[in-house]
Amino acid sequence: MSQKIRIKLKSFDHMLLDKSAKKIADTVSATGAKVYGPIPLPTSTKIFTVNRSTFVNKKSREQFQLSSYCRLLDIDDSNAKTVDSLMKLELPSGVEVEIKV
Repeated sequence: MSQKIRIKLKSFDHMLLDKSAKKIADTVSATGAKVYGPIPLPTSTKIFTVNRSTFVNKKSREQFQLSSYCRLLDIDDSNAKTVDSLMKLELPSGVEVEIKV
């Protein structure tokens, strides 16, 4: 049962994301599957501009920036042991994981 698995990780903290990607890569490579990645995907940035005061000073504004980071991992030659180890793996709560088989 050799199948290809693609894992996409998203987070607002790039250090937490890199640690999670390394943890997944180490776990999968211990089961004997081939790991390609983590491949960094482009960072999406959202900028919000907010007025500092509600009424008087229109020119006084603040800007906030929200960056989301993504990593991609491809797993080849996976078996049942690889899938079981991925299901048992615990990742931090700030990381969103999307798995495609």
